[in-house]
Amino acid sequence: MRDQADFAKNVIAFLSHLDEDEAGPDPHQAAMRLGIPLKDLIVLSRNENPYGPSPAVGAALQDGLFHRYPDSRPFLEALAGYTGFSPEWLVAGAGMDEIISTICRIFLGQGDRALIPVPTYNFYALAAGLCGARPEYQTRAESFALHPHLPGLKMVFLCSPNNPTGEVLSEDSVRSVLEETDAIVFLDEAYIEFAGKSLAGLVREYQNLVVGRTLSKAFGLAGMRLGYAIAPPWIAEQYRRVAPMFSISSPSLAAGTAALADLEWMKECVRRIVSERERMREKLPCALPSQGNFLFLKTRHKSKALAEQLLCRGIIVRDCSSFHGCGERCLRVTVGRREENDSFLEALEILDGKKD
Repeated sequence: MRDQADFAKNVIAFLSHLDEDEAGPDPHQAAMRLGIPLKDLIVLSRNENPYGPSPAVGAALQDGLFHRYPDSRPFLEALAGYTGFSPEWLVAGAGMDEIISTICRIFLGQGDRALIPVPTYNFYALAAGLCGARPEYQTRAESFALHPHLPGLKMVFLCSPNNPTGEVLSEDSVRSVLEETDAIVFLDEAYIEFAGKSLAGLVREYQNLVVGRTLSKAFGLAGMRLGYAIAPPWIAEQYRRVAPMFSISSPSLAAGTAALADLEWMKECVRRIVSERERMREKLPCALPSQGNFLFLKTRHKSKALAEQLLCRGIIVRDCSSFHGCGERCLRVTVGRREENDSFLEALEILDGKKD
């Protein structure tokens, strides 16, 4: 029998120095480890909507023709009504990650560069690297002044509200980046419903801007893996040529179409989450201002150990030490239901040294 080494040489070189992407502790494994039912675990690590999707989603899932390949046109038409962009400006994918990966495949190749202000979502660097491109990290500054003139720069990744820190970018700062570079600018607005103001309208003015969105957060469809992007028609056309034809399942498309038809449910979820976010921040001097559905905390103790201590109490939060440029004393905490948030606040007060 031939040895593994005979075949391992075929693995692309990039993977040899790649850290595995991770989303924090798996709730199912954590529940088994703690010996408690999954329903008793408080999961505040993945920026999910704790109230779930519109009840209309459940009804829509009963009516699908699941033996047929999916048709994305009804979903794209619903997106057109929600975004104000006609379907030729819209593309869909199996979650935001597929949107990012596909855009990278269009514009990035061996030796190209992608500018990534950090700390931010780790998947940008992974997607760029898998295309043979080189991630170029720049620390996020208060003024958000970038240097988009690097030789070979093909893409710039921006995130607003930023994951994991929660701040939004001003229109002026985004315009400045768009006008100073010939690169494609990808603006990730996964959390924009919690911030109130989108910059997607800039797509009509700039031919090098793509705005990524998702139904995982405000719409409560994280398990359905459904994302979309707003892009100039010339980019959207290239996207449709490269993207897998049937990557989004029929149930996901049906769920997304139903969720977009019940905006009042989404808006009420956002209202409750934003109210809780601000209540929590008042009680957490270590929390930065946030426009997402999460808070970014600067902790007194190392965040990896603190997250483990919280886990032992049945509360999962995100240790941010795996985010490039974050350091070892930062936590990201999803805004959950009020009772979940209260449990977290009480536990953190004890563990971070404010109580004996």
